Amino acid sequence: MSAVPEFEFQTSSACTYNNNDPRCVEVATNVPGKVAVRNSETGRTVEFTAVEWTDFLSGAKLGEFDLSA
Repeated sequence: MSAVPEFEFQTSSACTYNNNDPRCVEVATNVPGKVAVRNSETGRTVEFTAVEWTDFLSGAKLGEFDLSA
């Protein structure tokens, strides 16, 4: 039986992480077919399929989730 790979999280370069406000979103894409997103402050993680993540990113790039809209 092979070991289950661990997620390797990355923080966006747009995140302004600091000790006064340590909240950033971190994303891991190193496990085939899965994408994990976590809150750097709480450590809570949500997993998506690669297809779900691709669909979300497509909508985000179109501005579907902009708060200013």
